[in-house]
Amino acid sequence: MARRFTGLTDTGIVRSVNQDDFYIDPEGRFFIVADGMGGHAGGQEASRIATETIKTYLDENWNATITTPELLEKAIWEANQDILDDQDTHPERADMGTTVVVLVFREDRPWCAHIGDSRCYRLRQDTLEQITEDQTWVARAMKMGDLSPEDARNHPWRHVLSQCLGRRDLNQLDIQQVKILPGDRCLLCSDGLTEEVHDREIYTHLSSNDDCEAAATALINAAKTNGGSDNITVVILAET
Repeated sequence: MARRFTGLTDTGIVRSVNQDDFYIDPEGRFFIVADGMGGHAGGQEASRIATETIKTYLDENWNATITTPELLEKAIWEANQDILDDQDTHPERADMGTTVVVLVFREDRPWCAHIGDSRCYRLRQDTLEQITEDQTWVARAMKMGDLSPEDARNHPWRHVLSQCLGRRDLNQLDIQQVKILPGDRCLLCSDGLTEEVHDREIYTHLSSNDDCEAAATALINAAKTNGGSDNITVVILAET
């Protein structure tokens, strides 16, 4: 399969600093999106550390004789430790953290790992599916049946994460194999997109723009038009 891909990030309308970060492997082997938090300097640094550490670990250990889930787990745990080490060195960044979502194509078997509420979607024909499950208070409440999706979108606790990188009590890393076929598209994004753009609008822009860069631009513009209250990052890849 051939793979086309692109990534874009934007500060948005309200924020003055972009605390998101992303990385696309030039060979199309892996894709990373991170959304930092904890003040301007802290959030920027947390997402940068996560992206750089995961990228470096995957690069250096790509051909190691371990499974892809093990590779992803080790990369992300190392990123968490690097953020904790930076917190110890710079107490002013003690509250920093970051979400992360990673999509890896290794031995032609795609795997996705994530922590927090940055998401991975798959568009197949006329169906958009959210592959990841948000690690948030509202997502857990919806799963328990205590909160409706409509109420969740405006709930005051919708940004409260149950897991993120930069915490000593980190205990949940979701890793899953993803089936991706020719013609599928995948979207990795920060919540600056999903906070402003409903899934039905995401579907419209992904499905109506054949060019990955045009689709990415359309999604970011839609988020800004709808308020742009947070940084917005999108990474799109298409299997052809």
